[in-house]
Amino acid sequence: MQVKKVLNNNVVIAEQSSEKEVLLIGKGIGFSKKEGQEISADTAEKVFRLEDPTEQDKYKQLLPQLDEDFIQFMHDVLSHIEKEMGQIVNEHIHIGLTDHIAFAIKRAKEGINIKNPFLVETEVLYHKEYMVAKTIVSMIKEFSGVQLPDGEIGLIAIHIHSSVTDRNLSDINKNSTLVFQLIQMIEDGLDITLKRDSINYFRLVQHIRFAIDRVSSGVANKEQTSLGKVLKMEYPMCYNLAWKIVKVMQQTLKKPVVDAEVIYLTIHLQRLLN
Repeated sequence: MQVKKVLNNNVVIAEQSSEKEVLLIGKGIGFSKKEGQEISADTAEKVFRLEDPTEQDKYKQLLPQLDEDFIQFMHDVLSHIEKEMGQIVNEHIHIGLTDHIAFAIKRAKEGINIKNPFLVETEVLYHKEYMVAKTIVSMIKEFSGVQLPDGEIGLIAIHIHSSVTDRNLSDINKNSTLVFQLIQMIEDGLDITLKRDSINYFRLVQHIRFAIDRVSSGVANKEQTSLGKVLKMEYPMCYNLAWKIVKVMQQTLKKPVVDAEVIYLTIHLQRLLN
């Protein structure tokens, strides 16, 4: 491939024979390189083939605003994510997470701390991503000397989840907000307050999350009409609350929710009361 543009000493835009642009990242890879000069991908520590032209343009606009050492650091961060998650991350994380971490460091240096009211829920919803994000915050401190607030762990975790599931951040945030809304409905409806570090809270969040995932993907549990009639008679409060929750889920996701979800949710709510 040939050098198309040298962004800095560590980043080069190159063009393959197929006329597709790739980003080559490596310590000193751009030093003394000229446009049109041949370059091998083997000399790069990381090759980004951003297929989406829009994403590639955003990344090229972002890179000149960043320190060369930070670009190299983000290469290490992305490699760590791929290793821990066991898969190649979606290309949009290169822009989204790079921009987010750069701005988070800047905010922290200026003494601006973003509070994340849903940190516990994020840890429960995306536990593996949360643990990876926690390590990344430690990596950031070692690299920059800046300790990011704990709230940033949750935000980075959502970026990671977005990348490995190939879902955009707005959909993930919408579903997460729905989980929090439904939990509040449950606490109000049953007149209880769940401890955020309890196993009951963990199970509830996971149950709602998987229910939302099933509805979103169109996967339905088997109907159990006879059981539904029994639960309606035995546990009317939990049964009616389950129906209210399902209606909110339908309105938010704009997809039908099968009656079986009401049954499973009723059982779960009754367990909370017990």
